[in-house]
Amino acid sequence: MGDVREGPAAAVDLRGERPPPVTGSPLRLPAFRRFLLAHLVSAAGSAMAPVALAFAVIGQGGGARSLGIVLTANTVPTLVFLLVGGVLADRVSRSRLLFLGNLGAGAAQAVVAVLVATGAATTFAISVCACASGVAAAFTTPAAQGIVSRLVPMEQLQQANALVRVPRNAVKVIGPVVGGFVVALTGPAWALGWDAVTFVVAALLLVGLRLAGSAAPGGPGGGLLAELRVGWAGFRSRAWLWSYTLSGTAVVAAWLAGYQLLGPLVADRSYSGAGSWGLVQGAFAAGLLAGTFVCLLWKPQRLILVCVVTSSALFLPLAAMGLGLPLLWVLAAAVMAGAGTDVAIVTWSTAMQQQVPDEELGRLNAFNSLGEQVAIPVGYLVVGVASAYWSSRTVLLVCAAVILFAGLANACVRDVHRIRRV
Repeated sequence: MGDVREGPAAAVDLRGERPPPVTGSPLRLPAFRRFLLAHLVSAAGSAMAPVALAFAVIGQGGGARSLGIVLTANTVPTLVFLLVGGVLADRVSRSRLLFLGNLGAGAAQAVVAVLVATGAATTFAISVCACASGVAAAFTTPAAQGIVSRLVPMEQLQQANALVRVPRNAVKVIGPVVGGFVVALTGPAWALGWDAVTFVVAALLLVGLRLAGSAAPGGPGGGLLAELRVGWAGFRSRAWLWSYTLSGTAVVAAWLAGYQLLGPLVADRSYSGAGSWGLVQGAFAAGLLAGTFVCLLWKPQRLILVCVVTSSALFLPLAAMGLGLPLLWVLAAAVMAGAGTDVAIVTWSTAMQQQVPDEELGRLNAFNSLGEQVAIPVGYLVVGVASAYWSSRTVLLVCAAVILFAGLANACVRDVHRIRRV
């Protein structure tokens, strides 16, 4: 069974001291406000990037297989370096990791924009840049997931987690729509260039961000492997954590392979191309924003069970597109999926920050992220190959069924029902 810790150390600094109590909103903390602004700036570009990247590949003559190669090239480096990033997030400044990661991702995206603008883009060239972005993500993901617990006191964690999502999701509502029309009118290069600029600006905002406990105490000794062994022991001792991660392996792979890989292709063939796909992504983002406001008002007690149930809503838009429903129904399904996803993200982050000591948070987040992402390259390649033999709609229905089954199986794990809000 999971190791449910009373009085978790999710928000402690190097001296074992929690950040001082804050009256009112976490927005009164200057460091938290700067972190929010960096999120907003980065999201302003990233919201357009998936549409631009998909149609950059399509524009140079690629189909499902080429897009699958590019997405796989982005994912594999993240998997390779993610555990190293988790160790570093527990041992060095998380704000410094975010700065360097954003800077690297901005440089990679700028190269893609230039290649697309000059007509020199190929599947191989885009894949190389996607690989560089994946390496950057391996170091920023664990750091970003553990940074809020060093900015606010424990009693405000869910509110802070939800507030972090507000500006990001607000931009996502209009970003994909604008990105879709920018791509349709001017091509993908401008949207990709804008994404590169926002990465760099976000990196500059994170320079000098002061965190409580910006570096954790020394580990068990013995280097990287010893650190990972300690993290693995903490991971496998919590049944709620590894069972949710195992379920996420299937859910995330099926969702991304269906949504990111086949979604643009179905939109191009069955709807109205980039504009309609931008609307679908905007609807999903609107659902994310709605889910954020739900989390500002609702504080469920059974955090992990809520994660499992709400994340299962991801099957809805895949099923809607697979059944060939009108665009309006696809948009409604995307809104519901987005709302469920954001509730799951906020409650999951809160559970991790409350149940896992801060000095282990980076590694356990890395194990969780690795587990959820390890099957993504396989999913991309399998779906890319399967789409050559079966219709994209049939493959989308299979992906939707996988998500629904994985959620139901995870809900049957007893430890999932035991984790309650501290």
